[in-house]
Amino acid sequence: MEQTLHNLAPTTSEEVQSVVQWALAEDAPLEIVGHGSKRAIGHPVQAAHTLDLSGLSGVTLYEPEELVLSAKAGTPLAEIEAMLAARGQQFAFEPMDYGPLLGQPAGRGTIGGVLGANLSGPRRLKAGAARDHILGINAVSGRGEAFKSGGRVVKNVTGYDLSKGMAGSWGTLAVLTDVTFKVLPAAETETTLTIRGLYDEDAAAAMALAMGCSAEVSSAAHLPENLSQTVAGGALTGESATLLRIEGFGPSVAYRIEHLKQLLKNAGRLDEIAEDMSRAIWRDVRDCMPFADGTERPVWRISMAPADAHRMVLALRMEMAADAFFDWQGGLVWLRLDADPEADLVRQLVRKFGGGHATLVRANQAWRAALPVFQPQPGPLAALSARLKNEFDPKGILNPGRMAPVGRSASVATSG
Repeated sequence: MEQTLHNLAPTTSEEVQSVVQWALAEDAPLEIVGHGSKRAIGHPVQAAHTLDLSGLSGVTLYEPEELVLSAKAGTPLAEIEAMLAARGQQFAFEPMDYGPLLGQPAGRGTIGGVLGANLSGPRRLKAGAARDHILGINAVSGRGEAFKSGGRVVKNVTGYDLSKGMAGSWGTLAVLTDVTFKVLPAAETETTLTIRGLYDEDAAAAMALAMGCSAEVSSAAHLPENLSQTVAGGALTGESATLLRIEGFGPSVAYRIEHLKQLLKNAGRLDEIAEDMSRAIWRDVRDCMPFADGTERPVWRISMAPADAHRMVLALRMEMAADAFFDWQGGLVWLRLDADPEADLVRQLVRKFGGGHATLVRANQAWRAALPVFQPQPGPLAALSARLKNEFDPKGILNPGRMAPVGRSASVATSG
């Protein structure tokens, strides 16, 4: 195990357990990191020592016929996805890469971070998030105890599913050392149908109509005119773009696209985008590339009812300048403000328009330290989270302060 004054870099699960036991005995809090691609999300961690998992890397099991993959927690996600693609498989939940949005290079996220942040992408509507595909974990709790949950088969329902319990915990409950995910066959092809020139309200109606029909739309998003040129090298420049993705076998995709065209023939100008460009567009939507501008301008990630999202954004724009685009049929709003995150106003409007979860995913360190970055939980749920934290990490040595300032109850942000 490599060790400096402040950096502890284990290469085995046994060394991870030794580090946590040392930290527990010395009352020395640890910041848990992989490659640091999501380090700027949450409150600044209050720890002098870093537990660096980047050396805990490698795929330990891959059985394509059984649709199962296991890897050490520090394994780069990009490496795993490339290996899966070579076998015509994928993580169906399409985990996003936060790196570019947070000023980091693309492709630095780890497989452990996928579960810790409960990542998902535009296919969330159809496939769910990381928590819906995790099969098993090995981890070390803040008590210094190694434990495992789940297994390497899909049908494993023995006991409480701690694997799902780690989703969205951001390294505050345990240190993941190994994870096992379900993988699925990748679609043979995909086509995106775009409706050009719609305002947000009309786009919401069109997406709802498309998602409710038999065309089996796997992703639906809307980019207003001022943001449409920011994806796929400007391929959508000129007008707003409402995007509907169809995936599957070639003839099936073609048939369903024609069905959508008939359904939406009066909605606006319709364009088809073929496979390669379609993939590029959805990758940029997934990674919030319209706001990956190299700044620290505040960016919010808001999940709420699709029918209410555009109304919330309109109400916010009556108060201040704001850029926004919509994924998950409008159920996910990416929102960028100029300077002040306006946390009170944003969350007040989310509550007014049906409720939801608002997470401040990008802001400068001063704002991150001062504001509730993750959605505050109601009293009973906050009490449950506090009890869960006390069970797994009673001394608070794992990522202290990341989800809530030290001394306040930490939430578990599973909305991902």
